[in-house]
Amino acid sequence: MPQPDSKLEGLRKAALQYHEFPRRGKIEVVPTKPCVTQGDLSLAYTPGVAQPCLEIAKDPSLARRYTAKGNLVAVVSNGTAVLGLGNIGALAGKPVMEGKGVLFKRFADVDVFDIEVNSEDPDEVIRTVRNIAPTFGGINLEDIKAPECFYIEETLKRELDIPVFHDDQHGTAIISGAALLNAVELVGKDLGNLKMVISGAGAAGIACANFYVTLGVKLENILMTDSKGVLWQGRGDDDSNPYKQKFYRKTKAHTLEDAMRGADAFCGVSKANLLTPEMLQSMAERPIIFAMANPDPEVEYPIAKQARPDAIVATGRSDYPNQVNNVLGFPFIFRGALDVEATAINEEMKLAAAKALANLAKEEVPDSVKRAYDDMGLSFGPDYIIPKPFDHRVLVAASSAVAAAAMQSGVAQKQLDLEAYREALRQKVDWSREFMRNIYILAKKAPKRIVFPEADHPKVIWAASEIVSEGYAKPVLLARNKQELLQHFEELHHSPEGIEIIEPKLWPHRDDYVKEYYRLRQRKGVTLSQADFDLKNYFYFGAMMVQQGHADGMVAGATVQYIDVLRPALRIIGAKEKGKLVAGMYLLQHEHKTYVFADAAVNINPTAAQMAEITLMAAEEMERMRIEPRIAMLSFSNFGAVRTPETEKVREAVELVSARRPDLMVDGPVQPDVAFNPEILAEHYPFANLRRRQPNLLIFPNLDAANISLRLVRHMSSAHSIGPLIIGLAKPIHLLPKGTEVDNIVNMAAIASVDAQGN
Repeated sequence: MPQPDSKLEGLRKAALQYHEFPRRGKIEVVPTKPCVTQGDLSLAYTPGVAQPCLEIAKDPSLARRYTAKGNLVAVVSNGTAVLGLGNIGALAGKPVMEGKGVLFKRFADVDVFDIEVNSEDPDEVIRTVRNIAPTFGGINLEDIKAPECFYIEETLKRELDIPVFHDDQHGTAIISGAALLNAVELVGKDLGNLKMVISGAGAAGIACANFYVTLGVKLENILMTDSKGVLWQGRGDDDSNPYKQKFYRKTKAHTLEDAMRGADAFCGVSKANLLTPEMLQSMAERPIIFAMANPDPEVEYPIAKQARPDAIVATGRSDYPNQVNNVLGFPFIFRGALDVEATAINEEMKLAAAKALANLAKEEVPDSVKRAYDDMGLSFGPDYIIPKPFDHRVLVAASSAVAAAAMQSGVAQKQLDLEAYREALRQKVDWSREFMRNIYILAKKAPKRIVFPEADHPKVIWAASEIVSEGYAKPVLLARNKQELLQHFEELHHSPEGIEIIEPKLWPHRDDYVKEYYRLRQRKGVTLSQADFDLKNYFYFGAMMVQQGHADGMVAGATVQYIDVLRPALRIIGAKEKGKLVAGMYLLQHEHKTYVFADAAVNINPTAAQMAEITLMAAEEMERMRIEPRIAMLSFSNFGAVRTPETEKVREAVELVSARRPDLMVDGPVQPDVAFNPEILAEHYPFANLRRRQPNLLIFPNLDAANISLRLVRHMSSAHSIGPLIIGLAKPIHLLPKGTEVDNIVNMAAIASVDAQGN
């Protein structure tokens, strides 16, 4: 038996390493405002800080405007019931509370201070929370033992005007409640007739029972058990917990084994390995088994399924289907509550969260979620009754439902436009939505035919399905065998509806393509037989479709190098009539600001004239996307301080751009750090245009500088990128980085569709 011990020791070492290095603990406080100059300091602290203080003194509600209160939650614990560890004390529970803060931030962008209260006296905990409450927009009580947790929560809810939520009670109840709604639907049973056994009479068990009654389970149909067996009237114990009293029943069932006979559903929040196969076999047909004890369930998933193949089984574990995980609840419930400035989290809000989660499980699962869980067959059914924790849609669905319920039930102090709120939530989980919003709108107005030569790649199939669903473009997929591709669609659980599939070898215009390609390249060494051979390459074929007007644009490169797509594009499409240059630009987003890098893909060492042409093309592309370009032409020197051929090239390019487009804001040669520092520009270079507004279009002197900078920024920061967008071609053909993600393919197709509208 040494293997389990070695695994446990490995986990222990890995966990301790994780929590200690490279920085101790799991959280830090990060300033959200600049504090690098004397001016910043005077605003952040004295004397400027007095102004918001005075405003808040006059109107306390303004604290949410001028401080972090409106997005700050206290995770409060006294360490008396920590996970499966029991009463280990406030300090020992701190790693768990920090972890809770990480989940709040990761899943819903809610900030957290963890507060460990070193007292088992419930009144002392109440006093502590009451006194610190002005700091926070909400209170999340955590890992406090029953029955004290009930008293603490009830008292604080009564006394405070901000949401108070004991997650150990309500979190499990809400998530398992969502699962229960879908489970009863799948097994064809009715909540009102459901006979249920609940194992565990602590905070979670009692909260689950109460919530299930709210959902429609009849109180008299619930048998609750604790460590002594069924709560049956007359069993002779002196139970001082008033919250358990309503669950004592007049029944002949005295043991868990007795209770399980004929039961339709089991909810376990107690301890491991309580259920035997015989107990499960004594349940009613098509039973529902929620074995949610942490860290090990009341019955292992494989044992439950072997004993009752007809059962729907859920556990708290991530390595089996239907994980009941509280992270599906508390971050999103608080997100919605904070955003409407709710004074409480009431039953209506909890019900709304459960129903939103249940409904979300019935929707088609995004490919990004399927890939994250390595399960392309993920869809509503016995093995998928609640969404996965890393499903980005939960934030939008649950938080907006909670916010709506808060407004409808009268506890919201702020009214929201729900559709606008949902879009704001989408932007929190998809960085590109903020930047892409205008492009999506434009693409939907007149979606164009965009050809994809790499039709057999799963990511292209996933992306094509999403493009059709969103209406950004009309995908055209080039397939070697249509039937095989349709089989791929079926294997990936996608419908080909709305997607055109073409087999190039059967395309009626293929001979015309060969002749036209030969005409274009016959004086550049291409014979008729070579033309026929080249058109067997789908990147050439796709480019010819665009050239001949049978497609409006092309997106490709997921499986090959840039040059494999760019070469046929240059040979067949070529540069725009007015210019001879083609370049590549990347769109980056960092801290909600959008930047463009050019040329970061094509031209190795452009001349001054070529730099000017790249700048003008990039500026024009940005304007098409409804972004005002503000241009910094970068160098290692500022405004002629050093005169070398390299800096002179940039200076000349600036002059050429200004002469052709005097309306553009352009400066250079300038170092990047100076370009982004208006104080330095104002003090040392008062003539600079960028002293008023920071640049968003960065033009590099050569491909080395651009590509290295791009990759460093992406690696060393939280910046995200789209691209490269190929600019200067007569018709839109855009490249994909090898190994690109589905979201990037979708975005590039939308951009190609918009570009095609302007051709």
